[in-house]
Amino acid sequence: MGDVQAGQNTNTFILAGITILSCVILHFLYKTIFGSEKKEAQTHEKETDLGAPTEETVTETTSTEARSGAKNKKRVPWKGKTEYSHPWLLKNLKGHPGTVLLVDFSANGKFMAATCDDGSVILWDIRDLSQKEHKNLRVNIEFDHASHVAWSPDSKAFIVHTVRENHIIVYKIEKKKDGTIGSATPVITFDKVHEEDVVGFDISSNGKFMMSCSSKTDMVIWDLKGQQLEKLDTYLMSTHAAKISPCGRFVVATGFSPDVKVLEVCFTKNGEFKQVTKAFELTGHSSGIYDVAFDVDTSHIATISKDGTWKLYHTKIEYARGESPHVLESGTYTQSANPPRIALSPNAEVLAVSVDSSVEFYDTYTGKLYDTVENVYSGLINYMKFDATGKYLFVCGDRVVRIFHNVCGYQTTIDSCNRLLKSKQTSATVERLNKTIQDCKQILSKYGK
Repeated sequence: MGDVQAGQNTNTFILAGITILSCVILHFLYKTIFGSEKKEAQTHEKETDLGAPTEETVTETTSTEARSGAKNKKRVPWKGKTEYSHPWLLKNLKGHPGTVLLVDFSANGKFMAATCDDGSVILWDIRDLSQKEHKNLRVNIEFDHASHVAWSPDSKAFIVHTVRENHIIVYKIEKKKDGTIGSATPVITFDKVHEEDVVGFDISSNGKFMMSCSSKTDMVIWDLKGQQLEKLDTYLMSTHAAKISPCGRFVVATGFSPDVKVLEVCFTKNGEFKQVTKAFELTGHSSGIYDVAFDVDTSHIATISKDGTWKLYHTKIEYARGESPHVLESGTYTQSANPPRIALSPNAEVLAVSVDSSVEFYDTYTGKLYDTVENVYSGLINYMKFDATGKYLFVCGDRVVRIFHNVCGYQTTIDSCNRLLKSKQTSATVERLNKTIQDCKQILSKYGK
């Protein structure tokens, strides 16, 4: 019994020894095999850890060097759109936040108002165009913008016609001691009468009435207090433009019809409104009229038609006695998909026609194209107007009003003087005409003409 017990104990010790030995062997193998892999992994990890800081250091150094270099290196100035240049260009009136739609000059010739499609009206001091800088004042129209602007005859207020609400708003201006405009405040808002977009708005030079006309057939004559004097039907199917003559007597509207009806706004001797009557018609075109323009005293009216022609009419007539206007000259212009705009110089000798983004200058005596100023804007020309002297043409477009010398006007002046010299003149007149010709030739030589 004791031997059996001893044998069992011996077997137990042997099994325990074998188990321990097996564990030792397995542990050794595990350390040998997996320990080497772990060591390699640790080595690789150490190598990676050792390499990473070096790479980061290089990156930081490079970054630091780049930053320090950027600080030391002068920043290259940003180059925007290339500035527009042309030999005839006098200057650009910049600072408009939106596209310039239309301009109007005060009667005293000191200020210009420009409407923008962003809701602002910029009032410019243009008393001296030779100055490098011009003072201006920005007037904002809340939640709307003005399609038209017109100065009051006394130059103490300006009036706008808004687009969305179709309202007429009167702004009174306050001047500073130096004569510049200090502020502009809205004082009167007229009742809305037009449902369609307004294509014409103006104030008569005598201050007796205002006119507004929509793209349909409704035209309204107003007094300056906002009362309607008369509402008319233009019978044009669609209206393209409407204006008041510089003399303050006539209103015209152009549109689908090939004829232009000139209407007279009549008042009594006491200044009370009387009626609107038909004065005369401008005929001769074969298609609708896009635009109309006047000279300084309404003795000449220019029209431009869809038929590809423009015409200059002599309108200093006694229409009450049956006299009719007649065409002095006609010419053709470059047609495009967009309706043109025109401007007539105060002496009626030069006609400017907008063709997309370019301006064509025509001699109204010969009907011939004198020259073309191309690519005035990247977009379309919205409006053009000669100043009171006829020396400059103001052109409206994208964010800037460009002022051009009326170079064509110097040539037409020379031609007019030469025609006068062919007739009998006094010695003083001959001397004056020759001096004018000499001066104009010197100016033209600056432009290579």
